[in-house]
Amino acid sequence: MQKSNPIKSVCVYCGSRLGNKDLYQKQAEELGQRIAAAELSLVYGAGSVGLMGVVARAAQNNGADVVGIIPEHLDDIEITQPGLAELHVTDDMHQRKKMMFERSDAFIVLPGGLGTLDETLEMMTWAQLSLHSKPIILVNTNGYWSPLVELVSHVVGDGFASPENADLLTVVTSPAEAIAFLDTHNRQTQNQ
Repeated sequence: MQKSNPIKSVCVYCGSRLGNKDLYQKQAEELGQRIAAAELSLVYGAGSVGLMGVVARAAQNNGADVVGIIPEHLDDIEITQPGLAELHVTDDMHQRKKMMFERSDAFIVLPGGLGTLDETLEMMTWAQLSLHSKPIILVNTNGYWSPLVELVSHVVGDGFASPENADLLTVVTSPAEAIAFLDTHNRQTQNQ
């Protein structure tokens, strides 16, 4: 059995918009608070807008170290969050995604758009290719990600992926469940 490392930093993928349901913003704020309470650091896309900004401010305001990573061309659009523990401005999106991956021990996905979907699928693909074994936790707020879960099941069902690929995502319904999963993971690593 491969020894797992304790989770100390978590990357959050989520929207650069707030979405049209209050619950999205509430769960983003709760996730930031819970990341801080669990004494984890947050790695994210550095923006102050949308759910990204909500998560970052909630984590910052509750004492977490927040690491922002943003490509130059998005710096003006997403308006970098002030007061970050670390800010990294990359040359392009590929460098940004690689650095976010390298700085994180786990990934939590909140509702978001095409960028969030891209980042999530890339982490799943890398795990499928055995490039990492970091947890990928999908917070299925109000069923937002159910179509993705169904799509992955469809891909497996039609023989384009192994059944194990469906298990690359841990699906939860709340930030509390996401952090509880990471806490359980950390307790298990202490017992290895």
